[in-house]
Amino acid sequence: MKYKPKKKAASIDDPTGSANAGALDIKPGQSIELLKQLHILTRDGKLNLDSRRKLKQVYHLYHFIEPLLQQVLAQKQHVQLVDHGAGKSYLGFILYDLFFKAAQTVAAAESGVPGAANGAGAATGHVEGHVAGHVYGIETRAELVQKSQELASRLGFDGMSFLNLSVAESMTHQALPTQVDVVTALHACNTATDDAIAFALKKQAQFMVLVPCCQAEVACVLRKNKGKALCNPLTEIWRHPLHTREFGSQVTNVLRCLQLEAHGYQVNVTELVGWEHSMKNELIIASYNGKPNKRAAARLQEVLATLGLEEMGDRFFVPAELA
Repeated sequence: MKYKPKKKAASIDDPTGSANAGALDIKPGQSIELLKQLHILTRDGKLNLDSRRKLKQVYHLYHFIEPLLQQVLAQKQHVQLVDHGAGKSYLGFILYDLFFKAAQTVAAAESGVPGAANGAGAATGHVEGHVAGHVYGIETRAELVQKSQELASRLGFDGMSFLNLSVAESMTHQALPTQVDVVTALHACNTATDDAIAFALKKQAQFMVLVPCCQAEVACVLRKNKGKALCNPLTEIWRHPLHTREFGSQVTNVLRCLQLEAHGYQVNVTELVGWEHSMKNELIIASYNGKPNKRAAARLQEVLATLGLEEMGDRFFVPAELA
C-alpha cells in the first residue's frame, strides 16, 4: 500500500499550508481571535478543510448581506438585525466584526472622537456613543446562547444580544424591537424558515436573507394526499418517495417566494456557494418594495389547490386583503 502524506493545514503564518492548499482567505479587518474562539481557526491559526468550507459559506453570505446593511445605514443611523436559528452564531459574529465595528469606527471618526481615525475602539468593537446597530441572535438551545453571550462579552461586542427563545416567543418578547431592518436565517431547518418569515413580516423587516434547509412538511402532505390526487397526471412528479422529498423541497421554496411577493417584497433566488460545498444551497433574498402583489397571492392559492396542499394555507398566508 502506497503511503500518502497528510496535507498540512493552512495557517496565518503559512497561508498555503502545502503546495496543494489554497490561500487562507481571511477578510481584511477580520478578528483572528474571533475566528479562533469560533473554532474556525485552531489556536495556532490553522484552518482545516471543514473550517475553510464553513468560512467560505459565511463570507459568501456576508457578500450578499453587506450591501443591504449599507442601504439601511444610508437611511438611518441604527441597524437592527435578527438572526433566527443562530446556532453558534458564526454569521452574527462575523457580520458584527466585519460590518458593525467598521461602521462604528467611521461614525466616531466623522464625529471627531479622539483616536477613532486610527482605529481606536475597533479592537473591542465599541466606540462609546457611536453604535451603528445591534445584532440579535435567536436560538432555542440554552447552552449555545450562553456560550455566545460569554464570547460577545469577552470580545467587547456590546451591540450583540443572544436570546433563548422560540420564534413564537420572539414575536412578542420585550427584549426585541417592535420593528427590525434585516432578518437572516441560515440553514434554518424545515419550518424554521417559515417561522423566520412570519417574524420578519410581523416586524416589518426591510430585508430577509434566507438559506432554507431540510424542507419536509410539504413532502409529508404530498405523501399523505397522494391517493386522492392520482387522477391528476402531475402526481407522477412526486409518485416515487425520492421525488416526493425533492419535489416537496422545491415547492416549499416556490410557495415561500410567492408568499413574500404577495406581501410586497421583491424576491431574488440564487445559489449561496458551489454545490461541492453544501447541498443546502438555495439563497432567497427579499427586499420590501411596499407593493403587495395580487397576482402572486392568486398563484400561490392555485399551486396549493393544484397539488392538494390546501391545508397549508395557514403556513403560507397572504395579506388579508388579497386572500
